[in-house]
Amino acid sequence: MNITIVGAGRAGSSFAGALTSVGHDVTLVHHDELDQLASPQLILLTVPDDAIGDVALAIAPSTNQVVAHVAGSLSLGVLGPHPRVGSIHPLMLLPSGELGARRLVGATYSVAGDELMLDVAASLRGRVITLRDDQRTAYHATAAVAANHLVALMGHVGHLAESAGLSLEDFLPLAQQALADVAAVGPRAALTGPASRGDMATIDAHLAAIPESQRSTYVALANAAFELAEQQRSQTLA
Repeated sequence: MNITIVGAGRAGSSFAGALTSVGHDVTLVHHDELDQLASPQLILLTVPDDAIGDVALAIAPSTNQVVAHVAGSLSLGVLGPHPRVGSIHPLMLLPSGELGARRLVGATYSVAGDELMLDVAASLRGRVITLRDDQRTAYHATAAVAANHLVALMGHVGHLAESAGLSLEDFLPLAQQALADVAAVGPRAALTGPASRGDMATIDAHLAAIPESQRSTYVALANAAFELAEQQRSQTLA
């Protein structure tokens, strides 16, 4: 397939590498190089979300090509008047072009619009999920929590570790074990620690010991853990 990717950042370079590796003819251009589009079968917009609409409007509509974006929270309407539109959002972290290209092969994709997008996902050996437009923002929020907020949580762990004279690396194996337990038995059954036991004395001691700047984050997460523990108890009693 002849594909032009508009946007040469991490997402664009990741898709360019992945699509090239599975046999597509790929051209990667910057958003201000639209005169180099030629006549591809697919124009994939990997520019920032708030630029997608303007870039799409700058491309001449044609029934011979699909114009698509990779934004998880946006519908196809942002692509304007093009007769054939689509989207393909990878449920995957793309921290660099090289690593992203490897991860995109075999990834999970939210796919919408023209059937050509299913062909693209299949060529990447991807698992496909489909969403209604009213599900997209909640889907993207969930992805943000699963990835970005998990990283922020590890930042919180790092601050607490430093306050105890240790480092984040000392606690990473514990975090990895907890995530593995979630994958194996689910979050409710995987929960351990003082919140799972209703041990307020220990939690109060924690709050007294940790830096004041980290207490609000600890309290928010402890409350979420209490709610999870209550769900587990209710399930056990049912």
